[in-house]
Amino acid sequence: MIKFRGRRLELTDFMMFFIGSAIVILVVGGSASTLVAGKYTARQWTDLIVYGIALGSIYALIALGYTLVYGILRMINFAHSEVFMAGPFTAYFLADALGKSGFLDRYLVVGLISILLLSMAVSMTVAVLLERIAYRPLRFAPRLVPLITAVGASFFLQYFFRGLYGPNIKVYPEIEALKGGVGFGAFNITNIQIVVILAAALMMAGQTFFIQRTRVGKAMRAVSEDKQVAALMGIDVDRIIMYTFLIGGALAGAAGVLYALMFKQVYYIMGFIPSIKAFTAAVLGGIGNVPGAMLGGLFLGLAESVGPNLFLDGLGIPAPYQLKDAISFTLLVLVLIFRPSGILGERLAEEKS
Repeated sequence: MIKFRGRRLELTDFMMFFIGSAIVILVVGGSASTLVAGKYTARQWTDLIVYGIALGSIYALIALGYTLVYGILRMINFAHSEVFMAGPFTAYFLADALGKSGFLDRYLVVGLISILLLSMAVSMTVAVLLERIAYRPLRFAPRLVPLITAVGASFFLQYFFRGLYGPNIKVYPEIEALKGGVGFGAFNITNIQIVVILAAALMMAGQTFFIQRTRVGKAMRAVSEDKQVAALMGIDVDRIIMYTFLIGGALAGAAGVLYALMFKQVYYIMGFIPSIKAFTAAVLGGIGNVPGAMLGGLFLGLAESVGPNLFLDGLGIPAPYQLKDAISFTLLVLVLIFRPSGILGERLAEEKS
């Protein structure tokens, strides 16, 4: 055992540092080999970057739900994946009807807003019911109890919506106005990516304004710091927790529609992988840190989009894009090794986490 700066370093610390260093060396070496080979054009790199920003924006919206709930209740809401799924899965039926009638092509903005609002309303309802039925009775239970409850609620919601809407994949309609894109030299962006990035940016800006500038947002920050003191100051803690789930659900429902616009398909377990990625993004940015969740989502989206070609192609790995999930979680390992509190650090004091 060795002491370094007053801290005991054990064999595990050396092993983790060795693993992290090896991963960094491989990433740097692979990136250098890829860039030197010049296999990809500037147009291909910009396409990957734009796609990564769009995907990362969706991850960021989902990650905000995780980080808001953790900031208030100090728990990870693993049923948030089904909150994300419920909205767009339900809104599919409205989207399908509007698409078949031609309404979406004639009145694009009104149609998209209608689909978005329905998805947000359904996800908000599911999130609030989760808090009221599954989590509130366990408010003062040991931390493991609500965690197990969240996993159980996740499975319940999956099979509830499977029974409600069926096990088959539903395909969102093609929208003529969203086909194509705009390009300037090597830069090209599709219309769907424009909608996704702008909508996500507006919602993240609105959420930040709400948290920082409104009375409810200030009450949420107060409850996050200390529930008992906040209650003594006249804040209705239960109501504020309900608002937290409400906001997280609304963002998840909006993210679900944006995800459906990009990938077209919705089904009863569609929330599992994106939500695991979003949870990873929240940890990358610093769980409990709202700006960190946004940054973590964008960072993860870019790494997942650009990383396979940049890191792995130069190492001679065939079909590197199939390993995009491995890159996402490898980045999580690196952050946990070298900066366990996340990119921006956990907003909460260590003793309160």
